[in-house]
Amino acid sequence: MLSSTIARTAGSRGERTVNADAVASFPDPRTGRVRYALADGVGDDPGAARAARVAAAAAVRSGLGAAEAVLAAQAEVREAGSGDCVLVVAVPDADGYDIAWVGDARAYAWTAGGLRALTTDHTLAQYFRDHGTPVTPRMEHLVTTSVRTVEPHRVGTARVSEPASLLLTSDGVHKALGDAVMARVLRYSADAAAALVEAATAAGTSDNATALVVHCAGRPTTTLPDRAPDLSTAALPVATVPVATVPMAA
Repeated sequence: MLSSTIARTAGSRGERTVNADAVASFPDPRTGRVRYALADGVGDDPGAARAARVAAAAAVRSGLGAAEAVLAAQAEVREAGSGDCVLVVAVPDADGYDIAWVGDARAYAWTAGGLRALTTDHTLAQYFRDHGTPVTPRMEHLVTTSVRTVEPHRVGTARVSEPASLLLTSDGVHKALGDAVMARVLRYSADAAAALVEAATAAGTSDNATALVVHCAGRPTTTLPDRAPDLSTAALPVATVPVATVPMAA
């Protein structure tokens, strides 16, 4: 049986006016297993921050499957008025997690074999990249799905069985670091969530940066070495990946 606890969550406002990232967790009263969500508001204003908080809370408290939890969050965000966000949700069962997402919030699985991305970004850059068209840096920040606007068939879904750890991040972390650097941080850090946010800040992110790490009891993982490498200048470009509809700035 899968057993999990939130090991750490960490976040930074960065150079933004408000911190529009939000995380939430909630134990399912029927199973006792904990559901997780991370949301990133679209924009830099109180409405974006409110939308992220509403979406994350609604998703974990919905009691529904992962994709349905995103749609439950959509209903709450629309009812709350203005504001929008991107969202990733992790719903546990006996031996793993069902994942659902919109926009460029991400989920990763950490196993004895390393870090594996479970989500693929819904961005304009990835849409054009998939079609063999050159992209610009600005396109990396134009999401093609969001909580407020997504159609049900556009919600991304994935499944992971028995991870050692689950990682949820906002783009202020993964776009500043890239997957290879994130894997090194996870391998060498006892407090991975804080280390990821610190590394993203050192790499020069100006965005809100949030990481949530869930350790799954009884799963094999790697052992910390005696010495960790210097990651303060280790930022790498990120490779993102898919889907499309109406772009908006995240």
